[in-house]
Amino acid sequence: MQVARAAIAEALGTMALLAIVVGSGIMGDTLAPNAPAVALLANAAATGAGLYVLIVLVGPISGAHFNPCVTLLMRMLGEIDNVRAAAFVAAQLVGAVAGVVLAHAMFDLSLFQAAGKVRTGGAQWVSEAVATGGLLTTIMLGRRHAPTALPTLIASYIFAAYWFTASTSFANPAVTLARSMTDTFAGIRVADVPGFVLSQILATLLVALIARILIRKM
Repeated sequence: MQVARAAIAEALGTMALLAIVVGSGIMGDTLAPNAPAVALLANAAATGAGLYVLIVLVGPISGAHFNPCVTLLMRMLGEIDNVRAAAFVAAQLVGAVAGVVLAHAMFDLSLFQAAGKVRTGGAQWVSEAVATGGLLTTIMLGRRHAPTALPTLIASYIFAAYWFTASTSFANPAVTLARSMTDTFAGIRVADVPGFVLSQILATLLVALIARILIRKM
């Protein structure tokens, strides 16, 4: 029962996160169609603010992973078991897709779309590795040194990573896959999803290795 309750929280939290990411991208692009910097600022600000709220509210129920990379890291470090990890990842994937559909419904768009935005190449892949590695390191160090500030740390990092990475910091396989289903500001071509996800997973494995060698010995 506890695993099911936590998985439902993960699904709902991830759904809300994607609704925020995609919805704010649509709104920003609609209000500033010829000003991509303004649209990105709106997208980043809404995502950071929404993420803070979701972490504070859902954190006590499931830990507020909302991200298969976070779940994978927690499993590799032995903080959750296989059953919880599998339930979380499944919930995150389902919730992410539902969040995209919800965003489309709110803006009276076709519910199911195929993204056309090209996001590929070495710079994009390196950016995703940096974005994901930075997010996971923020979580690991924040949990140890500033647990009460963790929601603020994560939200602030994501806001910054929208701007300092060429990929605008997806940093999440569930988010990446779901964003291939929206042909809006936040979209990514289906063909470009594997490169992003591979970069995110490799970064997760690297952070897990560093955590085992350094952080857990501190």
